[in-house]
Amino acid sequence: MTTTTLTPGKQLGFRRMSDGAGRFKMTAVDQRPPIKGPIAAHHGGDAPWEDVARVKTLLLEALQPSSTAMLLDPHYAIPHGWQVFDPTKGLIVTLEDSLFQDTGQGRYSAEIDDWSVGKIKRMGGDAVKVLAWYRPDISDAVRTAQHDLVKRTGEACARFDIPFLFELLVHPVDSDAEQTSEYTEMATKHSDHVLASVEAFAGADYGVDVFKLESPVPAKGIAPGSTDIQALFDEMGRLAARPWVMLSAGAGKPDFRTVLDYAYAAGASGYLAGRAIWLDAFTAYPDWDAMAVGLRDTSVPYMADLNALTDAKATPWHAHEVYGGNGLAFVEPTAAFRQSYGDI
Repeated sequence: MTTTTLTPGKQLGFRRMSDGAGRFKMTAVDQRPPIKGPIAAHHGGDAPWEDVARVKTLLLEALQPSSTAMLLDPHYAIPHGWQVFDPTKGLIVTLEDSLFQDTGQGRYSAEIDDWSVGKIKRMGGDAVKVLAWYRPDISDAVRTAQHDLVKRTGEACARFDIPFLFELLVHPVDSDAEQTSEYTEMATKHSDHVLASVEAFAGADYGVDVFKLESPVPAKGIAPGSTDIQALFDEMGRLAARPWVMLSAGAGKPDFRTVLDYAYAAGASGYLAGRAIWLDAFTAYPDWDAMAVGLRDTSVPYMADLNALTDAKATPWHAHEVYGGNGLAFVEPTAAFRQSYGDI
């Protein structure tokens, strides 16, 4: 594996997103359809902006004490929750729009309108997150567009010296018997699709700094202690070839914990999860008091359990072999730094 040294801005972003030991315990509240959907159903079709934003702020207040970083969106979580955001936590900001064009042979992802890597950096973000729908058998046109999206994001993150956190999700195409809703994990997904997707974006020209990955096997009912499943996680970590974390994809709490056990044995450096942590409490909407109690009594203890597992088993990001085991090294530890460090 070719080793690299992180630039100062990217390294600082890593340090702010992780704990003192270099492990990621990150919470996502950037979800839009999974939060807007139940609210819209309750209101008969429309999800009031204030209610969606208030849910996100409630999640932020309850869960950031247990998190090393928070993933926020510019539509709701940032403008409504900014005053309660803890500035000692890492700030990851979403770049991609939750709306996508589904062709039946692939899904086109795109940036949020009037939003950019430069704006995320300017507002003080510590990392940029992009989700791209992908699988190896999509149409050539969609494949090209998805690769272009990731490449231009990586180039912009390099220009602004901010970490690029890249999320991959496989999805159904027209030929699949199973057709899931937008953000529901496929119970029939193929491990080969997940692994090939990671491999497709692992090249240096995409500029990915951290992969946010789904389980290579369906998480629901995942069996612990399987050597076959562990081999798939091991291969996923090998293909990523850089620090990586696990997403929950709405898995149940016990299942996601089992997923993390496999991932940590394969070298993952933590998690960036949302629904597995807070979805149970959200089912109490619109009873705001009950939601707060659910977060306090269920979500926070669950995060404490995940964090203890992460402390015990996750690999510190700076120990990854892509950095030669020394990701905390400074790129130019001499007075020549100011000459070697590039301008925007």
